[in-house]
Amino acid sequence: MDTLEPGSAPSETTAVPTPAPAGRDSETGEGEQKKPRTIWQCLGPGLVTGASDDDPSGIATYSQAGAQFGYGLAWTLILTYPLMAAIQEISARIGRVTGHGIAGNLRRHYPPLTINAIVFLLVAANVINIGADLGAMAAALGLLIGGPQWLYVLLFGGASAALQILLPYCRYVSILKWLTLSLFAYVATVLVVPIPWAELGHAVIHPPVSLKSEYLVAVVAVFGTTISPYLFFWQADQEVEEEKGDPEAQPLKKAPEQAPEELRRIRLDTYIGMLLSNGVALFIIITTAATLHVHGVTDIQTSSQAAEALRPIAGTFAFAIFALGIIGTGLLALPVLAGSAAYALGEARRWPVGLARPWNKAKAFYGALLLAMAVGSVMNVIDMDPVKALFWSAVVNGLVAVPVIVMMMRMATRREIMGDFVLPPVLRVLGWVCMAAMAVVDTAMVVTWVI
Repeated sequence: MDTLEPGSAPSETTAVPTPAPAGRDSETGEGEQKKPRTIWQCLGPGLVTGASDDDPSGIATYSQAGAQFGYGLAWTLILTYPLMAAIQEISARIGRVTGHGIAGNLRRHYPPLTINAIVFLLVAANVINIGADLGAMAAALGLLIGGPQWLYVLLFGGASAALQILLPYCRYVSILKWLTLSLFAYVATVLVVPIPWAELGHAVIHPPVSLKSEYLVAVVAVFGTTISPYLFFWQADQEVEEEKGDPEAQPLKKAPEQAPEELRRIRLDTYIGMLLSNGVALFIIITTAATLHVHGVTDIQTSSQAAEALRPIAGTFAFAIFALGIIGTGLLALPVLAGSAAYALGEARRWPVGLARPWNKAKAFYGALLLAMAVGSVMNVIDMDPVKALFWSAVVNGLVAVPVIVMMMRMATRREIMGDFVLPPVLRVLGWVCMAAMAVVDTAMVVTWVI
């Protein structure tokens, strides 16, 4: 994947870790070089996307996996990492190369029925996920300080929507990047509980695979939680936002000389972000396996229930850190869920879209974002069943992932869409393997229902 793409700049340019000359001095005619980016500056859409995958709904899924099967599902996080990283890199490439998000490209190159069906399912899954996450965040705060959970739901939902609308895009993205540090709460919990590392290693190398329906359902849940369509849409659109926010940047189809630096940045950003995502998910499984599963607590339905169950087993500190992590990751995931729904709907409807636009220049886009957050909040006020919400969110996400990946792979390998930046062989293979894995997972889910 480190080879040059067709149409990239010559090799002497790619050897320099800085972008192409930003401009020319009027007197000397020499190019002015940008300062090299630090690793932190290279991290952005991929880091935020990966971190948002460990939202309260995901925490509940990983907690249940660890509580019910111990270390028996740790292998799934290792298997999904290269697949997840590859499909997210493909998403980012589509946005950066074309200057349009996934929904925008679908609208330009495929029949309306295709884009309308995909966007409808994506928005439905995201709204359900928002509701489940808000409920989990409110329950976690209630465990810490008490008080009415419905009020916390409204506060979290309102604050998240207000930040997206009122804050300048560059400042808001900076906040999201710092919120990714909340994921280290789950690293901290591993440090305060005893872990039988030899047993964990054995479970990863020789996983106790089972064909029992409850095991297959758990595998389906982990795959569906880890590889979710809203992550594809969000990262592609954030690459578009980053490009539009830089006056010197252009879509790579129009400025191929920018490709070497940008493709390296995308790869670094994405693979670090997905490593953080799957690493934290693995820590959650390890924590709950070493505490809840060992003590016979095997039925965990929500992330807040996992935090509460930790208190008498692992102590107040582990409980508090786990609960605070739920709130922090929720604050990170809410804008990604609502934003990706608004981006997809807006691009499909030809609306002006983008968090960098002031609200009065993209009223329909921000209206869709607010509506998604409002419906998710109302779902909790009317006593939504959080377990069913989590279940249906995972089901819809898993079902939507396959057709979305198929369409992404078709777009990313068409020269009329990607120009000289069609996918290299390694990404083609990993992308189709990811699609096949998700198809197998969906089939297994349907089989378990029938059985």
